Amino acid sequence: MKNQEYQKGRGAQFHVPNRFMQFIHESRDDFLEFCRVEGEEAHQRKTNYIPIFPKTIVNKVTSPDVGMHYSLNPYQGCEHGCIYCYARNTHEYWGYGAGLDFEQNILVKKEAPTLLEAKLKSKKWQAETIVLSGNTDCYQPAEKKFEITRECLKVFLKYGHPVGIITKNALVLRDLDLLKQLAKNNLIAVNISITSLLEDTRRVLEPRTATLKKRLETIRILSGNGIPVNAMLAPIIPGINSHEIMAMAKTVSEHGALSFGYTVVRLNGAIGAIFTDWIHKAMPHKADKVLAQIKSCHGGTLNDSRFGIRSKGEGKIAQHIHDLLRLAKHTYFKDKTFPKLNTELHDQYKEGQLKLF
Repeated sequence: MKNQEYQKGRGAQFHVPNRFMQFIHESRDDFLEFCRVEGEEAHQRKTNYIPIFPKTIVNKVTSPDVGMHYSLNPYQGCEHGCIYCYARNTHEYWGYGAGLDFEQNILVKKEAPTLLEAKLKSKKWQAETIVLSGNTDCYQPAEKKFEITRECLKVFLKYGHPVGIITKNALVLRDLDLLKQLAKNNLIAVNISITSLLEDTRRVLEPRTATLKKRLETIRILSGNGIPVNAMLAPIIPGINSHEIMAMAKTVSEHGALSFGYTVVRLNGAIGAIFTDWIHKAMPHKADKVLAQIKSCHGGTLNDSRFGIRSKGEGKIAQHIHDLLRLAKHTYFKDKTFPKLNTELHDQYKEGQLKLF
């Protein structure tokens, strides 16, 4: 996997021009960041935290195959650096690139808890699960500094409102006190992403994320405290982690996960070029084979935008993946069910508030 051009500790290997900009903007940073990832090279740039001030914080999700109706993202951009991340493209709407900019320029929404509270207090709002991290991870390293996610959880608890979490960071355990209180009224579900059981694979795919050992331990601790956990075996990348499907499903089930979800990788927008560049540097011996197999799942291209098909793929390789996942579900999750979160408590709260008037 070693290549002289490969930058350890980062996913994207270069800056990608923003497709919405008519000129290439170059920025310089004279500060070096301490190498927090094992083996990271010292020339990596510092991560910049940039405050932004949106007018709203709860986003309605219109895509029919995403599995959520509302999301809340305390941060835009993500230092985790997952090379396949679909959210990279959204950074272009903020004037940045989908490559290294996405990992190094993190937009911070400090007013998120206040905006969330205003939303939940609205007479027009009908309780429905709001998912933290519909776009970027709410427990990425920035959360250690700003604690926006924790403050949002306090708001959900205060108003008896259901919340989902998607993360691949063990930092979620910092907020176990709040999660346990939410779980008492069936107001919380946590989705933990597991992409591989091999640390060498994790390091190159997701260079700044929690180790797999920590993630599995997180599933065990959350489950042991009555907090329902769904494991996200995503994305499945043929030729990289597709051979681990049964082992991953068995392992997360043994650690307490009640269910699992999955997607087949698709490389939409700028991610196709970023991933292609990355795999030729990180895994040169298998690059051509992996790219060919990904294309075989999407009609000969790296991306498919058709709803219902784009995240599952089609063709022989995709069908083999689907068959393995069905077998894994039947074998390791046959007697498990994932609870539906409670929306009635928030409605009762609103009714009680209205009686005051």
